[in-house]
Amino acid sequence: MIKKSLCLALALLCSSSAFADTKVGDVTLPDTLTVQEQVLQLNGAGIRSKFFMDLYVGSLFTLTKTDNAQAVVDSETPVVIQLNITSDMITSEKMTTAMNDGFKLATNGDTAPIASSISAFIAAFAEPIKTGDKFTLVSIPGQGIINYKNDKQLSVTEGEVFRKAVLSIWLGEDPTDEDLKEAMLDQ
Repeated sequence: MIKKSLCLALALLCSSSAFADTKVGDVTLPDTLTVQEQVLQLNGAGIRSKFFMDLYVGSLFTLTKTDNAQAVVDSETPVVIQLNITSDMITSEKMTTAMNDGFKLATNGDTAPIASSISAFIAAFAEPIKTGDKFTLVSIPGQGIINYKNDKQLSVTEGEVFRKAVLSIWLGEDPTDEDLKEAMLDQ
């Protein structure tokens, strides 16, 4: 798994489109990313706001464009959610709290079956977070989530139930931000 993760990291770092031309707020996003030799397209992106403050740009990359959230969560191909931090209001403590809240929403409050995976995943957000940081969450069906910060691999968290819960934070029945979910699914 580690060898695959390192190969994936190299592919992810080397394969973003050289000429990114999709701009959301002040963030310029690549039109494509390559993951496990598959070219993923920017499916959609939007701004996560809270109390009238823009916090981050969330973007979704899929093999084929779709407006079906459940199809993305259940996808048999890699999916990427990218978070570009745009506010110094996002700290590691606030990110940890927000992730825990997101997992509770994504699992209808039943986080017990994936509690150890959640703890391991959230530990990767312990380092200080600043404006301009980019988190890339690579969802690999049957394997789990590979988490990158500024293109540096932070963690690999295994488990299919966990993988789907992470995607459901943004794309589930009760997402953390309905407007962002719609923007990520905007084709």
